[in-house]
Amino acid sequence: MLQTKLMSGCRSLWLISIVTLLLVVNTGCSRNQVYTSVKFENIALTAGDLETHGLGFITPSTVTGHEQDIQSLAFIFGRVLEEKRPQIRVVGLPEILSAVNQADFADEYKQMYIDYRDTGIFKLNSLQKTGQVSGVRYLAQLKLSGFNQSSKGRFGVLGLRLIQTKEANIRLFLQIWNSENGAIVWEGTEELNYSRDTSTERPVTFQRVVGEVANNLVNKLPKNN
Repeated sequence: MLQTKLMSGCRSLWLISIVTLLLVVNTGCSRNQVYTSVKFENIALTAGDLETHGLGFITPSTVTGHEQDIQSLAFIFGRVLEEKRPQIRVVGLPEILSAVNQADFADEYKQMYIDYRDTGIFKLNSLQKTGQVSGVRYLAQLKLSGFNQSSKGRFGVLGLRLIQTKEANIRLFLQIWNSENGAIVWEGTEELNYSRDTSTERPVTFQRVVGEVANNLVNKLPKNN
């Protein structure tokens, strides 16, 4: 009698597990939550300036450990800007680096960044040369202040994790410089936390959260109505 009850209980538990698993698979069990804080200041950028004079992406800066992400960072921002503001001539990081190298002032470009790390200022002569060889007046510089990914279990049955919360947090800063006079004309910063309840092992990717931040910051840039 006891054995029958135990077997019946086990069958019930397995039935609950199977039903729950089927529900998870059927719904994909994916629920996204995005928390974001955006701040920006328009210093001297008027509507139509970017459309008239173009915008190029120079080398981003980043915290230690994320140096490999700077190319991807500039690429994603460039693509988002092209999609949302097709009237703006966008010059990507590879084109600017190629132009700098072909103009034979790569060492000066490198020194410009060394000075920036110490002072927060891009030297005017070097900034002017970068704008001239890239063919745009305005230069965008991105700074990745932090990026973290995490995962934790939310729901499981009989030792099997069915639902996990995947999270990513990013802090990013964007400055736009006028290469002709060396002035900062616009700047914005955003911290974003992206979480997803999911039944899969896929993390919240760097590309996903950068794309979200890029959309938010690009939406704040001035434009003609």
